[in-house]
Amino acid sequence: MSVTVIVGSQWGDEGKGKIVDILSERYEIVVRYQGGANAGHTVLVGDQQFILHLIPSGILRENVLCFIGNGVVIDPKALLEEIKLLEGLGISIAGRLFISQNAHLIMPYHKLLDSINESGNSKIGTTGRGIGPCYIDKYARKGIRIVDLLDHKVLEEKIKLNIEEKNNLLKKVYNQEELNVDAIIKEYIEFDKAIDPYITDVPTVLNNAIEEGKSILLEGAQGALLDVDFGTYPFVTSSNPTSGGASTGSGIPPTKISSVMGIVKAYTTRVGLGPFPTELLGEEGERLRKIGAEYGATTGRPRRCGWFDAFLLSYSRMINGIERAAITKLDVLSNFDQIKVCVAYEIQGKKLKSFPTDVNKLMNVTPIYESLPGWKTDLTNITNYNELPSEAKDYLQFISQKSGFEISIISVGPKRDQTIEL
Repeated sequence: MSVTVIVGSQWGDEGKGKIVDILSERYEIVVRYQGGANAGHTVLVGDQQFILHLIPSGILRENVLCFIGNGVVIDPKALLEEIKLLEGLGISIAGRLFISQNAHLIMPYHKLLDSINESGNSKIGTTGRGIGPCYIDKYARKGIRIVDLLDHKVLEEKIKLNIEEKNNLLKKVYNQEELNVDAIIKEYIEFDKAIDPYITDVPTVLNNAIEEGKSILLEGAQGALLDVDFGTYPFVTSSNPTSGGASTGSGIPPTKISSVMGIVKAYTTRVGLGPFPTELLGEEGERLRKIGAEYGATTGRPRRCGWFDAFLLSYSRMINGIERAAITKLDVLSNFDQIKVCVAYEIQGKKLKSFPTDVNKLMNVTPIYESLPGWKTDLTNITNYNELPSEAKDYLQFISQKSGFEISIISVGPKRDQTIEL
């Protein structure tokens, strides 16, 4: 049995797309288990760049079956555009992509409410894709699921009921125009026609596959520190990117999961608002952003950049059960004479024993750093660990020791072959 969970171990944007693409060559099935089109997984195949928002990164391997689990919230327009884009690039989708009948649908009112909320005084820094409002309706038991598309009478009743409530809110509270219920019903019935061939009972199919001895890779979106329960709340996403979310988002029980791999960027980045203890606000931060091309794959927003935070990673390792890690973007650090690593936090001179998820406390910590010499050598053509500069090896060993995980993959560039496996 080989069921592996891939977890973003920081605040997202760690390079999960590339690592899932590489690993999926050895797996038969890849499953996306949470999040929505707010994610952007970038994969470079030759000179062709693919940015995937909903479809698992394993779709670029022709023998891999891909599943979108029930933990994902699906924007019909984004999904159909992604399918069309991939097919236009010669990627086979038919018979390879399957969608859980229990996945929830993002509706037009979710996007509108998301946009309104982000324009107010309580900004979180969301992508405005309707993810949060969709999850709100899911847990309020008002959501519309993929399975509802299969019965148009049920679908119409649910949409009418929801839009009546949302129109009241839009008109009386937000002073916005009401939504056209008939147009929305028509749009989602058309979506049903396009998506019917992909709908399946994902938990049953996946568990049968495990019984047959097939290998499965579970792909998370965002990162552990954006987890709604374990992240820097309220500056988090609306789902569980941590490894526990892999079970609830796919229907594969925890007892069937054999390993957890963390994807870890060689430094730290964050998109949106929220605390960031090791953030570099000056010239060094801008330099890191420019060299690393740190701009969001989904929104294009510049990412906030900072030094590696081993104290944060130790917490992430603990809550996810990370046994081994893939280190990405090591090559970006080749331009620095000295590289800092945060090894602890303190408040008013007192070291903290554990990572604080209370944002008020986290905003007031002082990071304690240790400095390591840089290597000032281009790593992008190195494919063997022994050929790495001694300073780069020392850096990897240091962050491995301080964070508490073993390193099994090192990425030194965006291409498939710019990878070192240990």
